[in-house]
Amino acid sequence: QLQFVESGGDLVQPGGSLRLSCAASKFTPAIYTIGWFRQAPGKEREGISCINDSGRRTNYADSVKGRFTTSRDHAKNTAYLQMNSLKAEDTAVYYCGVCVLTTLTAARAFDSWGQGTQVTVSS
Repeated sequence: QLQFVESGGDLVQPGGSLRLSCAASKFTPAIYTIGWFRQAPGKEREGISCINDSGRRTNYADSVKGRFTTSRDHAKNTAYLQMNSLKAEDTAVYYCGVCVLTTLTAARAFDSWGQGTQVTVSS
């Protein structure tokens, strides 16, 4: 069963940085593309990044392109989202899951969402 645990969220000032982690269960093989999604209050969950199984291909939403970087460490079965130049509009609960690289959507068969991690950008 696919399981992910997100961590690293915090309260940060505009312009600050955070690194989120997405730990996959030991039963989650490394063949999956891993995406980061976020849901702001009153809005639908949106995909913001996706990295393929090898880690060599990535895709980003326009809203985070140039500011966020995703990576993965197969040895630790963990994916990361480095977030720089944070803005108030980045405030949301961040989730990770299996993504479709070209569309930044969640894979149709994936519905094992974790608790997410809260990122709040405020002065």
